[in-house]
Amino acid sequence: MKKIGFDPQKYIEEQSKYILERVNNYDKLYLEFGGKLIGDKHAKRVLPGFDEDAKIKLLQKLKDQAEILICVYAGDIERNKIRGDYGITYDMDVFRLIDELREYGLAVNSVVITRYNGQPATKVFINKLEKRDIKVYTHGAIEGYPSNIETIVSEEGFGQNTYIPTTKPIVVVTAPGPGSGKLATCLNQLYHERRQGRAAGYSKFETFPVWNVPLKHPLNIAYEAATVDLKDVNMMDNYHFETYNEVAVNYNRDLETFPVIKRIIERITGKESVYQSPTDMGVNRVGFGITDDEAIREASKQEIIRRSFDTECDYKKGLSDEETRNHMRLIMEEVELKQEDRAPVKPAREYAKRLMKRAVDNEIPAVIAFELNDGRIITGRTSDLMDACSSAILNAIKALANISDDILLLSPVILEPIKKLKSDGLHKRIPTLTANEILIALSISAVTNPTAQLAYDKLSELKDVQAHSTVILNKDDDQILRNLGLDITCDPVYPSENLYYV
Repeated sequence: MKKIGFDPQKYIEEQSKYILERVNNYDKLYLEFGGKLIGDKHAKRVLPGFDEDAKIKLLQKLKDQAEILICVYAGDIERNKIRGDYGITYDMDVFRLIDELREYGLAVNSVVITRYNGQPATKVFINKLEKRDIKVYTHGAIEGYPSNIETIVSEEGFGQNTYIPTTKPIVVVTAPGPGSGKLATCLNQLYHERRQGRAAGYSKFETFPVWNVPLKHPLNIAYEAATVDLKDVNMMDNYHFETYNEVAVNYNRDLETFPVIKRIIERITGKESVYQSPTDMGVNRVGFGITDDEAIREASKQEIIRRSFDTECDYKKGLSDEETRNHMRLIMEEVELKQEDRAPVKPAREYAKRLMKRAVDNEIPAVIAFELNDGRIITGRTSDLMDACSSAILNAIKALANISDDILLLSPVILEPIKKLKSDGLHKRIPTLTANEILIALSISAVTNPTAQLAYDKLSELKDVQAHSTVILNKDDDQILRNLGLDITCDPVYPSENLYYV
C-alpha cells in the first residue's frame, strides 16, 4: 500500500487563509495560477495524499470573492499544441476548462487571446467562443517585452491592450499550459486598474518548486524532471536570502525575470514594490501540508523515473531533442536512480525476453506489467485476439476478483463478431481487439454473466496502479489506461516497423 505523506485539508485551510491575507492589502488581487487548476496528477503522484483537484476546491471555497480569466497564446492555437495528459489541443482544453469550472460554480469572466495578430485558426476559435456567448479579449505582442519597460508601461505598450472589466476582489488568471501570457495579462490589468484609480496587486500561485523544501530534495528535483522540456532549473533564491537571511528555493525563469517584473510593478504603481524576491510574490503553502517526508521522497523518486520514460519516448517520437534527453539522464544519475527501480519494469521486460526467444519474426513482443496496489505483479501480452493492454486489464481484474485463470470472462461468441466487424466490415488492417473494445464487451457480458460482473466491479481498483509496457502504446490504449487512473510508462520502442498502422 502507498504511504500517505500529505494532509490535503490542512493545505487547503492554510492556502486559503494566506490568499485572503494577501487580498486584504488591495482593492483587487490578480492571482496567476501556474500548473494545472484541475486534475493536477503530478502533485498527486509526488505528494501521496494530495487531492488532484485541491486548487479548484480552494477556489470553490473562495468563489464568492473570485472570478477567472483564461489565457491562451494565439501561436499555440495556430500550431495545434497538444496537452500530453489529455491528448487534446489547447483550444479544446479551454472548452474543457470552462465546462469544469462551471460545474464547480466558478465564474469565468472571459478568455484572453495573447500575442494575437489575426492568425486564421485563432479567428475561428474566437468565433466559436463568441457564438457560445463567451467574452473574448485579444492582446497583441508588445515589442521588447519584458525588458523594454519604457515602452511596456506606456500608451504604446499596455495602453494599447484592452482592459478586461472584472468585479470580484480576486481575479484568477489561468491557462492550458506554460507560455500562455498569464503574467503579461496580470501586469496589463494592473496598469489599467492604476489608471482608473484602484489599488491592484499581483501574486503567483505556483505549487512547484516548493520554496521551503531543500533544493536537492527529490520533490523539487521531480519538478525539474517534469519541466525538462522547458529547461527549468531549481536554484536558491538569492534575493530572498539577501533580504531575509532565509533559504528559499525558486527556479531560473522566475529569478531571471524578477528584477524586470519588480521594476514594471514599481513603474505602474509609482512606488516601491512590496516584493523583495520572487518567493515573496508567491502564495505557495504546499510545504506546510507535508506530514511524512520519507513517503514524499519515495513518491518523488518514482515520478522522476516515470518522467525519464516519458522523455525517452518523446525523443523516439521526434517530439524532443537530444539535449532534453541528456538532461533527463543527468537528473536520473543525480538521484542515483535506474529505470528498473520502477517495480513493473523488470517483470515486463523479462516476460518480453522469454517471448522473444519463441518469436518467429523480429517484432518486439508487446507486454504490459501492472503493479497492483497490494504489490502483486500482473502481466498481459499481445495475442491474435487482443492487444497487451486489454490482456493486462482482464488479467488484473480477474486477480483482484479471485477468478481463476482458467475461467473465460468474455465468450468467443461475443469477441469473434467484433473482430470480424473490424476486419471485414470496417476494413481495419489490424483486427486485434483494443482495450476500449474489450471493456465494452466486458460491460455487455456483465449484464448476463455474474463472473463478468464480479470482474467489472474491480475496474475501480485499478486506480493508482503502476504499469509498464515494453513498447510504445497507441493513443487509444494509453488514454484508456489514464482514464482508469493507472500511471503508465513505456520503453522507447515501436511495436512494429509500420509508420501508420500500429
